[in-house]
Amino acid sequence: MISQNLTQKQSLKILPQQIQLLNLFQLTQQELQLRIQNELEENPFLEKEENNDTESIDKFDKNAAQDFQDWEEYGYDDIPDYKLEYNNYLPDTDLVNVPMRASVDFRQEAKEQLQLLNLDDETLIYADYLIDSLNEDGLLEQSMDDISDDFSFSNHKMVTAEEFEKALKVVQSLDPVGIGARSICECLLLQLERKNKKSVVDRLAIKLLSDHYKLLSTAQFEKIRDLLKVDEDEFKIIVEHISKLKTKPIAAQSDAFNAKQTIVPDYSVYRVDEELIVSLHNQYSQNLHVNAAWSEKIELDKTSNRSERQYMKSKLASAQWFISAIKQRESNMLKVIRTIVDYQKDYFMEGDIRALKPMILKNIAEKLDIEIATVSRLTSNKFVDTHFGIIPLKNLFTEGIINGNGDSVSNKLIQSTIQELISMENKNNPYTDQQIVAILTNKGMPVARRTVTKYREQMQIPMSQMRRLWA
Repeated sequence: MISQNLTQKQSLKILPQQIQLLNLFQLTQQELQLRIQNELEENPFLEKEENNDTESIDKFDKNAAQDFQDWEEYGYDDIPDYKLEYNNYLPDTDLVNVPMRASVDFRQEAKEQLQLLNLDDETLIYADYLIDSLNEDGLLEQSMDDISDDFSFSNHKMVTAEEFEKALKVVQSLDPVGIGARSICECLLLQLERKNKKSVVDRLAIKLLSDHYKLLSTAQFEKIRDLLKVDEDEFKIIVEHISKLKTKPIAAQSDAFNAKQTIVPDYSVYRVDEELIVSLHNQYSQNLHVNAAWSEKIELDKTSNRSERQYMKSKLASAQWFISAIKQRESNMLKVIRTIVDYQKDYFMEGDIRALKPMILKNIAEKLDIEIATVSRLTSNKFVDTHFGIIPLKNLFTEGIINGNGDSVSNKLIQSTIQELISMENKNNPYTDQQIVAILTNKGMPVARRTVTKYREQMQIPMSQMRRLWA
């Protein structure tokens, strides 16, 4: 029988405009400027008020360009001839134009290698995205879960971490050897596994790095030697063989010209006496407005057909929404940065990393009563201009541990302390991870050995045995 049932259920649906608003939250300064420029070109109802700050040229300035200059003015110039002749031979201000040596980015070279492989379209897109995610050393710092989430959100397409794992294998097969490695250990392994003819030392080194790397980082050499079935001299040969490999796939080139990347800060935080002044670096909503002439034309024009009027109304609504979205973005950004500065006031007053408190996205979201994802997008790829320099906003979000006094200590402070200890150690007898644990415990920062190992690998610092060989 055919029957009807009435049921109630709750469901959460995200409107397309809400997705566009979240995308605006995540944009950087340069990306936002480009988005505004595209909207201005596509929508005639949207206008931007330009600030005309250019100063008029003084017509009596002798260095300014003149429409016409008579011979008498030139012939009776006060500049003596000897000075003009001297400048012709030895210019005192003009620099010699030397062409700069061109350098190709390793990412571009890697993408050119991808085009030569027989890959399906999806794998090619994922591999291309992974190459853009590499740092300047050619290493991949982000996890597969974070990369898949970022790609899925920006492309409105669900992609799993397993699909990116498949694409990562393709990237790691490219040159230079080690590109796309997620750690120093994986970079070393890729170099050893790429060899066509592997010696006995190569095979033992691969086994050591793949199966016993954690034991090596804890300096349990006797246990490793027993597992590898080698004596002390043979073990030393294996470690020295590993130490000859590159820890970074991309080496810094001093003779090549590297274009400097200019960072445009999103926020400004300055100290005035005992107060902190917080502001946005640029506020675009002040200069954006709807074209009044076009708005009046819709109201007065009765001759256009229905489709034309509908198109005009949609463009008007789009311009109004875009201005409102920019205002919402700036309003939420101000709320977030003010809450962060209030939370980390001691750090912003002095700029000392030791004053940085443990803070996660949830702390800010709860204070503002907004979603954690919103805070994440408003802080992702954003920079703060302070009196002690420009800092990434994401670096302020750190986990914490409880020290001996019962206070919470930021993991950034622990990482900074580990880096300082290693930089001051005796390179002929470097600290092991267990020794670093003992020193940190004495300083009131009790951490586990695996935590020290994790932080050391995140900072791309090799283990003690490697540091001794490379000293």
